[in-house]
Amino acid sequence: MFTKQEICEALRGHLIVSAQAYPGEAMRDPRTMAQVAASAVRGGAAAVRIQGLDDIQATRSAVETPIIGLWKDGTSDVVITPTYQHAHAVALAGAHVVALDGTSRQRPDGLTLAQTIHRLHEETDALVMADCGSLEDARSAAKAGADFIGTTLAGYSGERPKTTGPDLELLQQIREAGLPPMLVAEGRIHTPSDAAAVLAAGAEAVVVGTAITHPATITSWFVDACETP
Repeated sequence: MFTKQEICEALRGHLIVSAQAYPGEAMRDPRTMAQVAASAVRGGAAAVRIQGLDDIQATRSAVETPIIGLWKDGTSDVVITPTYQHAHAVALAGAHVVALDGTSRQRPDGLTLAQTIHRLHEETDALVMADCGSLEDARSAAKAGADFIGTTLAGYSGERPKTTGPDLELLQQIREAGLPPMLVAEGRIHTPSDAAAVLAAGAEAVVVGTAITHPATITSWFVDACETP
């Protein structure tokens, strides 16, 4: 098990690769996702972000880097590790960091973000990454005891407009607020220059998913370009 200091040192200034496949896709298989994660680590990823209990377990055996785990479930607004039971299960599956919805929206089990984080810290060794959508979310998550703040939900939680690329303004706002958790940029980071831009805007680590690990979307970008007159 990694310590918090070891994880922070491993992530600071480096790339985290999110390896996820959607239901019904050809790659929707734990062994495949573990192989994708291992390939990303071989390419230099400092950590991986993995969705689903089976995928987390398979990836834990495939890589020796920190794993940020989550469980997308439900049909409400809050679907990223929506309850404490989801979060606890993600930790038991082998995630070193549990990513969960860090917005102000009502959680399905009625617990506050602070209650969820407190219980997780008390009952497991896992750290917590709060996926936020605004500066106020980040402030609340920091107060609630989150170890990491991610901009994962910027443009998706209704608090900020969805930007074409990464939300650099939000990153700058959070950095200027001087909040203690490590700031991780995530969302619509599609190119190496985007990754450099979020680090310049104040992020301490960067998560890239679709642009590296989702062939269907990457292929569609090229198809669209070929079909454009």
